[in-house]
Amino acid sequence: MEKTFDTVILANGDFPTHSLPLRILHEAPRVVCCDGAINAFPNADIVIGDGDSVPVEFRDRLIKVDEQEDNDLTKATRYCKAQGWHDIAYIGCTGKREDHTLGNISLLMRYFREMNINGTMFTDSGCFTPAQGEQTFDSMPGQQVSIFNFGSKTITSEGLKWNSYAYQELWQGTLNESLTSHFTIRADGFYMVFRTYLPK
Repeated sequence: MEKTFDTVILANGDFPTHSLPLRILHEAPRVVCCDGAINAFPNADIVIGDGDSVPVEFRDRLIKVDEQEDNDLTKATRYCKAQGWHDIAYIGCTGKREDHTLGNISLLMRYFREMNINGTMFTDSGCFTPAQGEQTFDSMPGQQVSIFNFGSKTITSEGLKWNSYAYQELWQGTLNESLTSHFTIRADGFYMVFRTYLPK
């Protein structure tokens, strides 16, 4: 499930408690915080946002972006892309408010499709990975897997308990299960995969 990331973007949602996102955060080559997230991780290298939640002692690391068209997560992602950092681990993007959680998860697909970002979003129970076409995912027997369709007209799977198809509703691709150490998804478009850290 793990890969090498050149940057972590830490959002101001729930700070992680699971060992995997914590390790990724602490071992990252660099950490970019979204505005107030600097309060939870003072060792961050850069802070992106309008600065309204950044204490004065961290202002020397603040890159202020005042425009309100996009949220701080997108501002931080645009900054990373401009630096040539495309392999990004997103942490602290869920929790606190359900609307922010849903919005941030969907933004992961926007970054993948429109900005060429290879991002993975880590929560305390698993990770979200956007994908396109055919892709094989590392897994384990019993790992819980959910697939969310983002416009694909055909989706098939190999190595999952239940065959995948081009889901029309978000709930339809949830609660699947891996049978082996990997599984493969084949689609004619975009989709998002969620994998739990532990098997059922």
